[in-house]
Amino acid sequence: MYTLVHKDKNTGARAGVLATEHGNVETPVFMPVGTQATVKTLSPAELHEAGARIILGNTYHLYLRPGDELIKKAGGLHEFSQWDGPFLTDSGGYQVFSLAELRKITDQGVRFQSHIDGSYHFFTPESVIDIQRNLGTDIMMLLDECSPYPVEKKDAARAVRRTSDWARRSKIHVGQTAPPHGFKQAVFGIVQGGTYKDLRRASAESLIDIGFDGYAIGGLAVGEPKEHMMEICRWTADLLPKNQARYLMGVGTPEDIVNAIYLGVDMFDCVMPTRNARNGTLFTQNGKIVIKNSVYFDDFRPVDAECSCYTCRNFSRAYLRHLFKANEILGLRLATLHNIHFFMQIVTDARDHILHDDFASWKKSFLDRYNQKQGGYS
Repeated sequence: MYTLVHKDKNTGARAGVLATEHGNVETPVFMPVGTQATVKTLSPAELHEAGARIILGNTYHLYLRPGDELIKKAGGLHEFSQWDGPFLTDSGGYQVFSLAELRKITDQGVRFQSHIDGSYHFFTPESVIDIQRNLGTDIMMLLDECSPYPVEKKDAARAVRRTSDWARRSKIHVGQTAPPHGFKQAVFGIVQGGTYKDLRRASAESLIDIGFDGYAIGGLAVGEPKEHMMEICRWTADLLPKNQARYLMGVGTPEDIVNAIYLGVDMFDCVMPTRNARNGTLFTQNGKIVIKNSVYFDDFRPVDAECSCYTCRNFSRAYLRHLFKANEILGLRLATLHNIHFFMQIVTDARDHILHDDFASWKKSFLDRYNQKQGGYS
């Protein structure tokens, strides 16, 4: 599924290609989060224009509403949503485990209450595969147990053991079931272990022994200090196979993405560009700007003079501020378009500099500029 095209000669950064039934995806890649089979405020055509190549859906949310059986009946996520690129679906494990007061974890699976209507449901490794079969996603994530931060080592070790057991059950079940939509669905294992390096090693070795199409680094960006996150990311990435995709789940900021690419990570997802956009925070080459601030009242420059997105080609900061202050939906849409485009440009530029073996110098230049001045023009 994954082909390594080139590794930067001075860093761990990699350029590759993910082959799926719904198109090839060049890596590094950022996946906009489409929890409900939609990236909030944007149409599929607008996502394509913004540079999106693959989007992420969520098994937990789609199972609860509208239901995986309905989506199967519609022909799968691609037919249902009219997104013709690849889909990756999270297992829903993170959402379930974040419902601390509404769930109970056992070795068999997870019993939880719906956040929508309070009804009770039970996820097992097998049922999560069945749901994602019905969804017709290109990449299925396994049910795992995500440890919080901080966590006692004995509790993190139990989560690693459980995650490995669930992974074995999932792999068996994948082999016993057929894709209902007629195309191969890849399966990724998820490495857990908190910030304990020996547990991360044990988790990675167990999953590699079982054998999956790619591997995710889970259980980070859950409250640990940034330096711990990057150190565990580096440690774990080095344990994973060189010829398979590496996915850092739930990350992150532009700085996090660039730093993790340096360490050899290929895939990312985060709600940050879309959520921040809806709150009026936009990303630029010179840092973030809060477009609702009064300083932009009569600022007729584009959000980012170097950006080629639809928003920056056509509208000023003053106009976007007006839309937000007037509670106009167009403001949310234009801000989201820009932020998605910005994140896509980061990984596109990163790939180009990996291929030219000058990723380290580009990374320094990008981060120096991004962190030096917030929202102005140099």
